[in-house]
Amino acid sequence: MKARRAPPMPGALAGFALCAQRWPCRRSVSKPFFPTLPEVNVNPIVNRYTELVGIDHPIVQEGLGPFRTPKLAAAVSNAGGLGTVSMPGMPADLAEGARVFRDHIEECRSLTDRPFAVNIPVGVDGNGVVLPFTDVYIRMVLDARRADPDLARHLTVLTTSAGFPGEYIAMIKDAGMIHQHKVGSTRQAVKAAEAGVDVIIAAGFEMGGHAPSKAVHSYVLVPSVTEAVDVPVLLTGGARDARGLAAALAMGAHGVAMGTRFITSTANTDWHPAYLQALIDAQEGDDVAFDGVYGPCRGLRNAASARLTEHIGHTSSDIVDAVELTRWKIESMQRAQTAGDVRDGLVLAGQVASAIDDIIEIAEFVPNTAAGAAQILRRLASSLPIPTASA
Repeated sequence: MKARRAPPMPGALAGFALCAQRWPCRRSVSKPFFPTLPEVNVNPIVNRYTELVGIDHPIVQEGLGPFRTPKLAAAVSNAGGLGTVSMPGMPADLAEGARVFRDHIEECRSLTDRPFAVNIPVGVDGNGVVLPFTDVYIRMVLDARRADPDLARHLTVLTTSAGFPGEYIAMIKDAGMIHQHKVGSTRQAVKAAEAGVDVIIAAGFEMGGHAPSKAVHSYVLVPSVTEAVDVPVLLTGGARDARGLAAALAMGAHGVAMGTRFITSTANTDWHPAYLQALIDAQEGDDVAFDGVYGPCRGLRNAASARLTEHIGHTSSDIVDAVELTRWKIESMQRAQTAGDVRDGLVLAGQVASAIDDIIEIAEFVPNTAAGAAQILRRLASSLPIPTASA
């Protein structure tokens, strides 16, 4: 079991300044398994996905909306992976939300010269109509690229999630962007690939944040999806190190997307240290799926998640209006991230949080994870007997 640690010191950056004292940072999860990784002059894993997106390693930082992630995204891209700028929520003034989103994109571009992505959920109402924020944010991204050729050369990937992207598939493709779409079932993967999506992200139910309603876990979902579609597939849900990447590749995927693992990093200075500490302190069974904004959502058990699981659908709840409820959820998520309210705020996290006990340096973690996965696969292959021809 992971040892419980003292609560974080006050101050938005205190946890990072005292990282060595508060967390026994291993600096790379690959080192415990491969302490003498060889120096390599070439990228250890090159495949359809890395070549399509133009990155060194098949490692993606998940969308983490409604939180601020430009620094985190830039760090992952600078390390050779693909960072993602997350959408900033659904404020009443969507024009203001789009301006904030654009500012986050510009900040990320100022911090990296490598490709990066944005993530925009496709929200729908009870009648299946796409919610206004999706349309506003997608059009803002495409307009920003048209207005700024330099930005267009770096903001090359748009990831959609939640609902089916429908009419936006052609719009994104016509803009020259690579379109990734997150799915929770094989049927959804086939539908998206046949409609023209470039990359499928197969989301296992153990993932943090908004999880697929089909509740299929990665080990079952990913092999089924890779068998069913011809486009590159990424695994998301449960990966945290070289072993997860190697397993994903063995299941036919082309890489992994990680959220919880990247949250707990020194580059993530936009999030309150108490949030990171809550993830590090999490034990097996400390997570729970509750009703989120677009469907099931996974986070840590606390007063906020209990409020949702115990009171949703009851008229006695003090949160009964659908619009008010949605805003409360988003504000609660953001309060945990910015103010460190990990008791009364929703702390989104995957089940993998129970296996994380360190703060990583992304610049080392990304290449070491790729190198470690390649070495795992090489060692496994070398351990197999060479078949001999029968007489």
